Amino acid sequence: MAAPALPDPNSQQKPEEEAGGRMSFFEHLVDLRKRLVNSLLGIGIGMVAGLAVSPYFIDYIVKPMQAALRAHQMDDKLYYTSPAGYVGLIITLGLYLGIVIAMPWVLYQIWQFVAPGLYKHERSAVAGFIIPSMILFLAGIAFGYFIVLPTMLGFLIGMGTTGPVKPLISINEYFDLILIVLIGLGIIFELPVVIFILSVFNIVTPKFLIKNFRYAMLIITVLAAFAAPTPDATTMLIFMAALVLLYVIGIIVSYFVVRKKRARAIAGGEAQ
Repeated sequence: MAAPALPDPNSQQKPEEEAGGRMSFFEHLVDLRKRLVNSLLGIGIGMVAGLAVSPYFIDYIVKPMQAALRAHQMDDKLYYTSPAGYVGLIITLGLYLGIVIAMPWVLYQIWQFVAPGLYKHERSAVAGFIIPSMILFLAGIAFGYFIVLPTMLGFLIGMGTTGPVKPLISINEYFDLILIVLIGLGIIFELPVVIFILSVFNIVTPKFLIKNFRYAMLIITVLAAFAAPTPDATTMLIFMAALVLLYVIGIIVSYFVVRKKRARAIAGGEAQ
């Protein structure tokens, strides 16, 4: 009687290569519906909370403009030009705040839907950039509020003091302006995350990023010239400095990604 064949240890799937739970197509649809409903409920609750606190946030929103007006010896009042202008601002701001409040919950729902179909090392990679991406987005907003807005508004208001025309600032138009600036900077600050993803898929390496640094500087200069909300040199230099710092951080992130992948490859080769 022949002895049963022993399984080849090299043919067994490694624990880190094992995928999560297996679902049928119908189960995926049911889970997708569940995650969508949970996300919408979270956004709804977040918007209710955002509407409750939005009147208090308006005070913080107008501070950079008020400081710029006072610096040029002007009245620091902002105005709304329609009867429902202020109420509309409160509602709009509340909706945006609600999305921000609910975003961790929404990202968690997305993660719960995607994670079962990923391998263990893929889950680690995805989870590794979700939280940093949120932190970088908020860092971009903070950078815009505390550094870019004061410089930009000071330049814009200063231009208006040289002629016979005086500014009458609409709170709604001002809100639209800073919304574009802050969200744009939040997106720009995701550059290290983009480099992280490209490094995971072997599209870029630290050596490639360092070798092409001069070309990156050229692209950064052009991007800063177009992305800067005002044409003054100070704002453009601030944008350039931020982008260069983000690029350097991206190089460091890429280095650690490549080093970890090489260590995993060496460990896999030794195990065989």
